[in-house]
Amino acid sequence: MVLQKKSEQGYSLQKRLLLAFGILLILFLGLAGFVLDRAFKESVAASVEERLQLQIYALLGVAEPEGEGFFVPDMEEARFSQIDSGLYGFILDSNGRELWRSMSALNFRMRASALVRNALEPGETFFGSLETEEQGPMSYASYGTFWPNQDEEFSFVVMETVAPTAAEISEFQSSLWFWLGGLALLLSLAQYYLLRWGLFPLQRLAEDVARIESGASDALEPNYPTELRAVTDNLNLLIKSERERQSRYRTTLGDLAHSLKTPLAVISGIVQQVSADKPVTSGTIKDVSEQLERMDQIVSYQLKRAVKSNHARILAKPVQIKPVIEKILPALNKVYRDKEVNANTALMENARFFGDEKDLMELCGNLLDNAFKYCRSEISVAVSEQGNRLVLAIDDDGEGIPEQEHKRVLERGARADTLKSGQGIGLAVSMDIISAYGGTIEMGKSALGGASIRVLFEREP
Repeated sequence: MVLQKKSEQGYSLQKRLLLAFGILLILFLGLAGFVLDRAFKESVAASVEERLQLQIYALLGVAEPEGEGFFVPDMEEARFSQIDSGLYGFILDSNGRELWRSMSALNFRMRASALVRNALEPGETFFGSLETEEQGPMSYASYGTFWPNQDEEFSFVVMETVAPTAAEISEFQSSLWFWLGGLALLLSLAQYYLLRWGLFPLQRLAEDVARIESGASDALEPNYPTELRAVTDNLNLLIKSERERQSRYRTTLGDLAHSLKTPLAVISGIVQQVSADKPVTSGTIKDVSEQLERMDQIVSYQLKRAVKSNHARILAKPVQIKPVIEKILPALNKVYRDKEVNANTALMENARFFGDEKDLMELCGNLLDNAFKYCRSEISVAVSEQGNRLVLAIDDDGEGIPEQEHKRVLERGARADTLKSGQGIGLAVSMDIISAYGGTIEMGKSALGGASIRVLFEREP
């Protein structure tokens, strides 16, 4: 089991959940804020209409006809008596002629008749708003009434500036979004720690796997949540199966050595007879043939027993090679940025490697790292499929590998710094991977002047 590198991990489940819940939280609080803001504005508007209606009723209660106009004594609402107080009252006849205006409206230049709705029936109230030059935005209410003594219809109009209500709404909005923002921050922190707590079993699973890889533990702990129990149980079965397979290999080698002792002893005795100049009869040749056949059967039997299937191929999934190389090259360019290596690529679009992607990554990484390390300024990478054969070719313009060193650099334990060409032990590691998949490796001199590495994999049709 090999830990996956951070660059190969993909997205974080915790970050994904945090992002999803964060977006949901923002949408929910934003919608809640919008609904509360709208409800408050509607409440304030209803309150303003109710207040204007009450002022009209108060005006109706004290107004008395006097000649061609109306007499209105001092009212309880002091703002009617204060000039430019923001609350104004008017009385109009049926023709829209102004019969009275409050003291507060002495400097009001707009004609109140413009506010009266046509054909306003007695008892009907109309609410509206307008923009004035001096006082800014205003709210008003117009009420139609019939005066029996005068046998005439009149309109009572009350206007009020919206500045106080606008300030009230602004203060409410500031307070609303402040508290909603604080609530969003608090909920985000709570969400973060709850997710960490909820995903802790996954973190513990990763730590247990790392302990197994380091040899500190033999199996995963049993006390996992129900949702992870199937995964952990299967991983334990896989680990157990792997350990049993390794044990079976060791047992098989012991059995093989023990089983070969007898036929080897027979052949050794025959060799001694031949060495003693004793005549070789047909029976002797037959004995040797029988023992060799038996040895072949023993070896075949033990190999079948040890390896029931070639898992590297049967369980292999096709891996696109081009994305893997395109992932490695930018990383190596950063590592060897001082050399400014020019990497020429000719990567077949649909070329596939049937095996583990991590094996492919390690193979290509080792070969490309050597090419970058020992080239002068240029390398070339080519991938192609020729029938059932996959060909990976990597060339560089470095010093190359002497022909007499081709076998040595593939040996495990050969030190790179003892070779004139500078090629390292990565080739031996690569050779192990290539051998595991039944491939071959060829070395030579490239057209660029340096080393040329050709890796070939045969695939059954």
